[in-house]
Amino acid sequence: MSTFVLVHGAWHGGWCWRRVTPLLRAAGHEVLTPTLTGVGDRAHLISPLVGLETHVEDVLRTIDVETEADGEVVLVGHSYAGLVVTGVADRRPAKVARRIYLDAFLPADGESGIGLLPERIAGHYRDSVAGAGHGWLIPPRSLQVLGVTEPEDLAWLAPRLTPHPWRSYTEPLRIGTAVDKVPGAFVECVDWMRVFTPYAGRARERGWPVVELPTGHEAMVTAPKALAETLLRLR
Repeated sequence: MSTFVLVHGAWHGGWCWRRVTPLLRAAGHEVLTPTLTGVGDRAHLISPLVGLETHVEDVLRTIDVETEADGEVVLVGHSYAGLVVTGVADRRPAKVARRIYLDAFLPADGESGIGLLPERIAGHYRDSVAGAGHGWLIPPRSLQVLGVTEPEDLAWLAPRLTPHPWRSYTEPLRIGTAVDKVPGAFVECVDWMRVFTPYAGRARERGWPVVELPTGHEAMVTAPKALAETLLRLR
């Protein structure tokens, strides 16, 4: 039995894994789905001070409190949360059996989310933060751009998305070499604009398994069965 810790990306919350968690539990595994500070059911805690370090601490506390001292976890980070799970794995290398990047950033020390985005998309982020984001929030992106097309999926996702703290994208990740002890894997969602292809490439360069899923960026919503099966194989 494994304990999966599923970490959501920007604008989401732990709720976004609702179609995946029953499948992992039915296979006999435990699942934790923390919500990062300032979004989802913790949107009331958002402030300009919430950054990447806050989110790393969120997941560290979940692991420390919700798992046994001698147990290990399979850490899964979607999209933005690739930064988060990298920081967590560096702080708790003995606790993380594997880190799995789901269409996510795969960063090095000193890199930030905004710096890892393609320049055109980073420009869109900056413009939206300066306008509707009041200088410190990232408004949710278009779900259609992310590859969500089914009306029922759009109806479920759209009302639950919340603005994301800008500081978490501008704050650089600080890690040492402990993270290198934690084996990794990468899952790339290939039926959209493929923003994270460069990080699938980084994973291949490290000799990690890389799986391509024929779905959009929101795989936990649009392809939950295929995603769950993939996570079970990679754990």
